[in-house]
Amino acid sequence: MKNPNCGCCGVWVERMREAGFIVNVQEMADTSEVASAAGIPANLRSCHTAKVEGYAIEGHVPAEDIRTLIALKPDAVGLAVPGMPLGSPGMEVPGRAETYQVVLVAKDGNHRVFATHKGTADAHVH
Repeated sequence: MKNPNCGCCGVWVERMREAGFIVNVQEMADTSEVASAAGIPANLRSCHTAKVEGYAIEGHVPAEDIRTLIALKPDAVGLAVPGMPLGSPGMEVPGRAETYQVVLVAKDGNHRVFATHKGTADAHVH
């Protein structure tokens, strides 16, 4: 689910397709209900929510982390990149990148760091 007016969401979808994922897009003005229903706490939300093999993927999660999640199959809600960090997939801005974390969201709402990225978005294009 993504907001139809959000350009970075569309770019994230492109990055996932480039990485080999089949992506079906549904648009809605407010994705917070979808994120809530998926089990993503409010403090970990971003601008779009995806589902991959039963896991919630919130925000600008790199394809490599989604692949690792699927391979490990943890008993969890899914992954989240809170906010919209520059340099994450879909948030590429030439010359600007932030270090950001991907968190694994547990079914009880707790979370822990799953991966840390330096914000070099080129590393996320496969």
